[in-house]
Parts: sequence; structure tokens; C-alpha cells
Amino acid sequence: DFPILGSDSVQPVPRFRQELFRMMAVAADTLQRLGARVTSVDMGSQQLPDGQSLPIPPVILAELGNDPTKGTVCFYGHLDVQPADQGDGWLTDPYVLTEVDGKLYGRGATDNKGPVLAWINAVSAFRALEQDLPVNIKFIIEGMEEAGSVALEELVEKEKNRFFSGVDYIVISDNLWISQRKPAITYGTRGNSYFTVEVKCRDQDFHSGTFGGILHEPMADLVALLGSLVDSSGHILVPGIYDEVALLTEEEINTYKAIHLDLEEYRNSSRVEKFLFDTKEEILMHLWRYPSLSIHGIEGAFDEPGAKTVIPGQVIGKFSIRLVPHMNVSVVEKQVTRHLEDVFSKRNSSNKMVVSMTLGLHPWIANINDTQYLAAKRAIRTVFGTEPDMIRDGSTIPIAKMFQEIVHKSLVLIPLGAVDDGEHSQNEKINRWNYIEGTKLFAAFFLEMAQLH
Repeated sequence: DFPILGSDSVQPVPRFRQELFRMMAVAADTLQRLGARVTSVDMGSQQLPDGQSLPIPPVILAELGNDPTKGTVCFYGHLDVQPADQGDGWLTDPYVLTEVDGKLYGRGATDNKGPVLAWINAVSAFRALEQDLPVNIKFIIEGMEEAGSVALEELVEKEKNRFFSGVDYIVISDNLWISQRKPAITYGTRGNSYFTVEVKCRDQDFHSGTFGGILHEPMADLVALLGSLVDSSGHILVPGIYDEVALLTEEEINTYKAIHLDLEEYRNSSRVEKFLFDTKEEILMHLWRYPSLSIHGIEGAFDEPGAKTVIPGQVIGKFSIRLVPHMNVSVVEKQVTRHLEDVFSKRNSSNKMVVSMTLGLHPWIANINDTQYLAAKRAIRTVFGTEPDMIRDGSTIPIAKMFQEIVHKSLVLIPLGAVDDGEHSQNEKINRWNYIEGTKLFAAFFLEMAQLH
């Protein structure tokens, strides 16, 4: 078993990197013992803004079987995790896998070590039974997903005509169901454009008694800029932002109607008093097929307890827009910049404003009639005895779009975790039932893929 350790890729600290290297070595050893041919690809080092350099953990490329009469399925997973600290509200040590009432708690339990291990278990089941694998299996496992998959795109590009040349299908299991008990298949994700808007008067802060009333205050400018982006109903106010959003079809509306979502349960589990919309269909559409704009924070503002009478000399607002088909990252960047420049110019402020897009990730959508979607549906029927929810994901899984654009292979997302697993949050878990049934699901998927291929 993988010990759940501090394999945190987000915090650029040497001891976490050492843990990541150890984790990748454990995974490589596990796959070798299964009989896989394993290559650990040296990814070089990461240059950080403060000048220090940290080694990037290797990416594992592994192959089991090369029968030309069989289909080849490649599984992508990651072993790095988000930061976690028991003092932040964890009921158990986040780096010791702990079972409580049928729930397996630990950082990485659902994102993404549990699903990676379930896939390995499915493969090892055929080995234990001394049965031939129904399909050829490949693995690509990384340790930097939570930090933006540093250097992975270059590797995928380099291996496009080598490691990926014989791959027919790619599977990712790095998201969640939309309910607690009903399985799902994911066929689309939103993209993300992350922005900063900096307003600067000078490098130093001011005393509000000495300067209050005679300055264009950067914070007042910034609050006005951020307040101009979205209204109280969630509608984005940037002109032209909805122009390229895909038109809604009758067929698409019907897919939302078919999805099982108990709104009351969803609201209660989210601990939210009221959502912006009242119907299941509206909520799903605004999570998946319409863009959203979220304001994340302000750098440089006074945010400690107490009453400090300071005027910040320079502040940076942070916000992002979740993108949907057929929005274009560079078009959105121009629209947002133009809008903020217009709003700022009307304030006649003497401060300087700079808008930057720090991240631009495209949305991804798949064809649900591809072979592996049919195989996944059949496998879910076999293991769970029900039809899956066909869902999209409101968050961004950049690797999905990357595989689609570089490798040009059919890709499916088969989540194992329940909606309340709490990925990235305190007390992250995967249910024992999901983990065991998920392992069966992957094994059934191999068999269905073999039949359909």
C-alpha cells in the first residue's frame, strides 16, 4: 500500500520534494513487481521566483502487455497532494490513512492516490488470478499536478510518437461523482483564466490621518474595479464575454433532466443557505456550461485582527473566470483588460493600473459516443446495476485538454469518489465502498474495452 505522506507539491520546500521522490519510487517499484516495464523520466529542476531551484519529481511511464490484437488503454494519475495541516481542522492526521465509519481519511485519499491505487489493484487482480489482461495497459503517473504539472506538456509532446503511439484510449480518474451513491462518467470540464489587477500609488503604505482625504486611494480604486466584474445574480459584466458560449440545445437540456441531483441534500452538504438558482437544471448549467467569475482575494491589504489605520500604497486583486466551450482564452484576456481599463479611466485616478492574466486553460469536452464511453457505461451497469450520470465538471483538469490536443486520442474521465469527499479540503476521504467498487469498475472496464475494441 502507498503510505499517505506529505507529498505536497504546492509548497516549494525541499523536504516535501524528497517525499515526492520517495512516493514516485514506491509507485515505480509497485508497478515493476506487477511485471510492468517502467521508465522514470528525469524532469530536471524548477526555478522559483526567489532564485532557488528545486528538483522536479520524475514522471513514471509504464507498460504492461504489447499484444497487437488488443486495445491499449493508458491511465493518467498523480501522486502529489495539496497542503494539509492537522491544526487547520483535520479530525485525524492528514498523512496517516485512517478509517472511521467506512470512510478512509487522509490527504490524497480521493485526489488522487486512491484512484491510482484502485487502477493498480484492478490490474493486479488479473495477475493474482493468473488471467491474461484483456487489454494492454500503460501508465503515466506524475508528482506535480497540484502545482500545474510542471514540464509535463513538453514530455507528452516528446513522447507523442513513442510512448503514446500505440495508445488507443486514455483514462483519467481525478474528479468526483455529483451524488453520494450514484456513479458518474465525466465528458467535459471548464477552463480557467486567472487574472491579477494591480493598482499602485507608491511602494510604501500611508497613514490615514496624514493622507486620508487627499489621495486617490489604491484600495478604493481596486474595490471599484473588482465590483465592476460581476453582479449579485452571478452575471459577468464584462462586455462580449458570453458571445462565444456554445448555444444550448434541446438534447443538452435533456441530459441535465436525466441527472440525479437532490438539491436539498446538495445544499445541506454544501452548508449553504441558498443558491443563486432554484432548479436542478439551472444549477447544473451554471456549474458546467456557462462561465463564472470568482473574486479570490487582495494582496497588500491589511487583513490581520485589530484596527490598523493604514492606506495601502499598492494592492493586487485576484480573480478568475471559468471558461466553457467555445470561449477562447486570448479573446477573454482582451475583453477583461479592455473592460477594466474603461472602468479605471472613468475614475480619473492618478494611480497606475496593470492587468495580467497569469493562467489560461481551455475548456475540454468529449464525444460521449466514443468506444470507451460505451465501455464505461457497460462496466458501471455490471458493477453498480445502474445507469451512470453523464456529467461535466465545473473545475479545470488541464491534462485532459492537453492529451486531447497533443496526443489526439479519445479520453474519458471515470471518477470513483463521492460528491462529499472533500478534495483539497480538510478531512478529505474516500469511502471504503467507493474504493472497492471502483477497483471492480476498472477491472470490468478492461473487459468491456476488450469486447468493444
